[in-house]
Amino acid sequence: MGDYDKDTAFIGQSGRYFWAAFFLLNTVFISTGFTGLYIVFVGAVPPHHCLIPHQANLTAEWRAVIVPTETAASGEERPSRCSRYRLDVVSNLSALGLIPGRDINLTDVAHEGCVDGWSYSQDIFKSTIVTEWDLVCGDSWKVPFASSTLFMGFLIGSLISGQLSDRFGRKKVLFVSLAAQFVFVFLQSLSTSWILFCITFLFIGAAQIALYISAFVLGTELLSKSMRVLFTTLGTFLFYCIGYMLLPWLAYCFRDWRTLLAVISSFSLAYIPLWWFISESPRWLISQGRVAEAEFILRRAAKKNKVEAPEVIFKESGFGDGQKIKKYTIIDVLKSRKLRLITLLCLTLWMSVNIGYFGLSLNTSNLSGDPYMNCFLSACTEVPAHVMSTLLLRNCPRRALLSSFLIIGGGFLLLVQFIPESLHGLTLAMVLTGKFGFTMAFSVVYIYTAELYPTVLRNIGIGMCSSAARIGSITAPYVIYLGTYSKFLPYILMGSITVGSAVVNVFLPETLNKQLPETVEEMQECQGICRRKGNKSEDLEKKDNISRHNYTSERVQE
Repeated sequence: MGDYDKDTAFIGQSGRYFWAAFFLLNTVFISTGFTGLYIVFVGAVPPHHCLIPHQANLTAEWRAVIVPTETAASGEERPSRCSRYRLDVVSNLSALGLIPGRDINLTDVAHEGCVDGWSYSQDIFKSTIVTEWDLVCGDSWKVPFASSTLFMGFLIGSLISGQLSDRFGRKKVLFVSLAAQFVFVFLQSLSTSWILFCITFLFIGAAQIALYISAFVLGTELLSKSMRVLFTTLGTFLFYCIGYMLLPWLAYCFRDWRTLLAVISSFSLAYIPLWWFISESPRWLISQGRVAEAEFILRRAAKKNKVEAPEVIFKESGFGDGQKIKKYTIIDVLKSRKLRLITLLCLTLWMSVNIGYFGLSLNTSNLSGDPYMNCFLSACTEVPAHVMSTLLLRNCPRRALLSSFLIIGGGFLLLVQFIPESLHGLTLAMVLTGKFGFTMAFSVVYIYTAELYPTVLRNIGIGMCSSAARIGSITAPYVIYLGTYSKFLPYILMGSITVGSAVVNVFLPETLNKQLPETVEEMQECQGICRRKGNKSEDLEKKDNISRHNYTSERVQE
């Protein structure tokens, strides 16, 4: 077939059809905001201590002191969460009429674990998976593991969703993913054990990333060249933020974790009618040889936009007939020294950005203050971050931008440890500023990476980086788990990794106003970490001044 954009130029760059597709597809991303981070509330750990049976024959004095105090990671004194004084010993002392602290030195009384279970505070959360299955003390590792299963699903889904979408179509994969998301979130709300919860979470992660990718690809292929830019740079992110901002208010209204998941799953049902309003990708239909179906969709689009379609939309073209097209694999990325170095640096950047972004997102329930408001504020910081990064990317050097955002994100986290305990508001402000930096870095690193790789290896390169990102997000819950040992350890670790990655970023070549490489040969000539005298790259660099606005649409089209 000929050039798709030229053949479909008669529809125009805007109009009723494109705006309807823009908003309908963007509404799908609201659901990803719901499901992506509800573990913040579902897996929250409320204050707790060892349960003292009501039938225990204890005086009021002994019942008040049977749980010893301990120093938390934050430095505050609190009732011990994992031990108590031996109940049989305390019962005997209470029966003898002895008074704790006066007749008996409590340091001489033996300790025991919470053999009768735990008592949980319900001031904030009515129930979570922690209170349901006692995921504390020796089983506390199960909470970050449950969070990681979602991101493991992301990794699996990102590997298979593209192949499924290429084979069965973008629209079918999109709605099958929505159905799978509804089914598995609802099944998760009925989980009878932690193992079943994790298994369903794995499928939820795979369904959600498949939903995100298929909707993203469908939007880039359905929309016009100019609207494609708005969709990929702001539309998807801002509508995701809408779902993210609504999540804490839903959790506030439904404080039982099973009810919350049932409500969240029901939102997927609202997308069923969209099947009759969202079209399949004409580009995909053409790639499958279904030209008549593609023309039918485009003629309907022309009718909605009130323009007249030509009698023959797609003209046969012999371009490429008889030519052998080389297929590139991951091996080609590893062949070149410069490609290996650039890939290694990009993998480091993607992993560190994801550790910081998801680490801070998952940590909102552990911050001082109201967890619902903290989560809402964390979501709100993403809106100006996405808008600002999009505007700055138009004319600012990518390398300097990314390094600056990484230093902002990591630097503020490193400063948290120096804030006095009493200044909770300042600590929250520093963490949210760090989240602001990570979100901007998240926006930049995707564009920057796409500009570094040549067209023939761009999908492979970004796919490798996306896998590294999934590894980073799988690691993030365990980084937050370190906060049980030291309140500042997660911030120090995330801040150090991020600042270190900002230094790594300095060794990557700049891509602003540089020719977008099409082949490996062009990349080798015009880009690299170590440049030599006499390199022909400077001649190539002066050919094109590609603006951020125009580049984004070209990237999406490719």
